[in-house]
Amino acid sequence: MVNEIVVDVQLQETRVALLEDKELVEIYIERPCAERLVGNIYRGRVSSVLPGMQAAFIDIGYEKNAFLYVGDAVSQREYSDDEDELYQELRGHNIDEILRPGQEITVQVIKEPIGTKGPRVTTHITLPGRHLVLLPNADYVGVSRRIENDQERCKLKKIAEKIKPKGMGLIVRTVSEGKHEEDFSHDLNFLLKLWEKIKQKEFSGPVPRCIHKDLNLIYRAVRDFFTRDVDKFVINDRQQHSKVLELVEMISPALKMKVEYFSKNYDLFEYYQIESKISKALARKVWLKNGGYLVIDRTEALTVIDVNTGKFVGASNLEDTVLKTNLEAAKEIAKQLRLRDIGGIIVIDFIDMKEHEHQHMVLDTLKNSLKKDRTKTTVLGMTSLGLIEMTRKKVRQGLSSMMHIDCPYCDGTGKILSPEAVARNVEKEIKNYFSQTIANAIQVEVHPTVAQVLTGMDGHNLAEMEKAYGKKIVIKASHEIKHEEMKIREIDIDSLVC
Repeated sequence: MVNEIVVDVQLQETRVALLEDKELVEIYIERPCAERLVGNIYRGRVSSVLPGMQAAFIDIGYEKNAFLYVGDAVSQREYSDDEDELYQELRGHNIDEILRPGQEITVQVIKEPIGTKGPRVTTHITLPGRHLVLLPNADYVGVSRRIENDQERCKLKKIAEKIKPKGMGLIVRTVSEGKHEEDFSHDLNFLLKLWEKIKQKEFSGPVPRCIHKDLNLIYRAVRDFFTRDVDKFVINDRQQHSKVLELVEMISPALKMKVEYFSKNYDLFEYYQIESKISKALARKVWLKNGGYLVIDRTEALTVIDVNTGKFVGASNLEDTVLKTNLEAAKEIAKQLRLRDIGGIIVIDFIDMKEHEHQHMVLDTLKNSLKKDRTKTTVLGMTSLGLIEMTRKKVRQGLSSMMHIDCPYCDGTGKILSPEAVARNVEKEIKNYFSQTIANAIQVEVHPTVAQVLTGMDGHNLAEMEKAYGKKIVIKASHEIKHEEMKIREIDIDSLVC
């Protein structure tokens, strides 16, 4: 498999695309006008404490107060990294015993503001490096779950326990697989110095304020994505290319030869055919290679994915056709979740399968396909209705939210009133207009589809309206007017040409 990182630097935005065998699998967008908050550390002030929600709102200087849940406010210093054990320990804590309004507190953003919600923050600070993540306020060692070899996990954990600073914690990142103790020393020293700088800023200065900003998108791409499994790192900006080389020289010199400056007089994303792939990633319908298709519908609460056989009719029997479609759909769904960065609750409606063995095959295929996803996913299983329920951690706005805004005509519903419904509203406005004026003639300007309904076959509807009001009504069709809009104005009846 050929893995590539393609970085498109423009004045208004920077985009990083991750390609696997020329296929777009992840896309990240950063704009100067929309500052990224995740990873930033703030000295904030408790705005309000809500015991009923076991949460508090923290003023971090952002337009919306940040949300702090009790589980993110309790010190983890004495706990393990086992989530079930941690949950049991947290049940005995009350938020109003930990925080009070007006109290100053240091927090880190773990989730971007989405929609009407402000950012989510935690007091469990994490400082990611190339190979390690430093946990200044915890006291345990963890190893990335993506490293599956038990012997390698054991080796890395022993190394981390040996070099772990007293009273702090460490997590060994996936990129550290196969590394040795000497590979971690530079990383750890850098992170300890960074934490020392943050501590020096913590108690000096106004509150609220930002005391640490995470790296920009290009540097994060080098730190988090550029591993030995990547064959090429392509960037189209000369200045940023030089900075990338400097960073790679510091963290992994062997990768310098894979960094390439794109000097062609051609759009980088067009050259790699990424623009067309982004357009497909925004579509509601996704076609499968065998002729089946997915329909992806998103709401504020959850995402629903429906699987259909479409053009695929199979070759042997119905069960075989359904199984093949569902298996291919399972792989494509994992890819689409990662590409679109869909988070939250996800419900998948696969085509009904009678055989339990087939159901397990589809479920296993989905789980295995999700292993490539860096974002935490949990497949909860299949319901009695044959629906698969799963969750995917929501950290930032998905691709659709970055690229789309709600339609000003339909307010994001994807639906507008039918011409008949609009015509009915126009008739009400005409009646209201005549009741408030002494006009003998009016012109009604509407969209052509609505004009057709108002006029009726051979002008019958218009004639009936004029008879009802005893007035002259002129219907003007205009493509320049919006589908649900109307413009009514009085006109001089003597100026009308018969």
